[in-house]
Amino acid sequence: MSIVPSFFAPSSNLFDPFFLDVWDPFDQGFPFRSRWPSDLDFASDIGAVANTRIDWKETPQAHVFKADLPGLKREEVKVELEEGRVLKISGERSREKEEQGEKWHRVERSSGKFLRRFRLPENAKVEEVKASMENGVLTVTVPKVEVKKPEVKSIDISG
Repeated sequence: MSIVPSFFAPSSNLFDPFFLDVWDPFDQGFPFRSRWPSDLDFASDIGAVANTRIDWKETPQAHVFKADLPGLKREEVKVELEEGRVLKISGERSREKEEQGEKWHRVERSSGKFLRRFRLPENAKVEEVKASMENGVLTVTVPKVEVKKPEVKSIDISG
């Protein structure tokens, strides 16, 4: 999955370096989304989706995904496999409620739902996926299938 600026999102701002719209190859309507109110509601949450930063590292033994999810508990995060090879990381960060007598001066922390999908390569052992969360960092480890090196037999040449 790739994060690229979108010219089609209703709330995108090309001049804001901190705003990114998410290109989802699994979205059937991309880039021609309808402009119904439900899409505009989703656009207001796109900041939470785009701000879910995830690193994907491949080691000789596994594919390792790390997501920064500060302030979230593991119960608020879901890690799922869709269609056998699509890793889905989703969850929701609740917005703090304003109590009577309180006045917010600035709200910069994102809230709302987030969702990221990654198509896993053929060498992923999808039946052995493990996930852990420590200090606000979700780590998902997908072991790789061992590639057996072809056996080479040396043959003497006579003559």
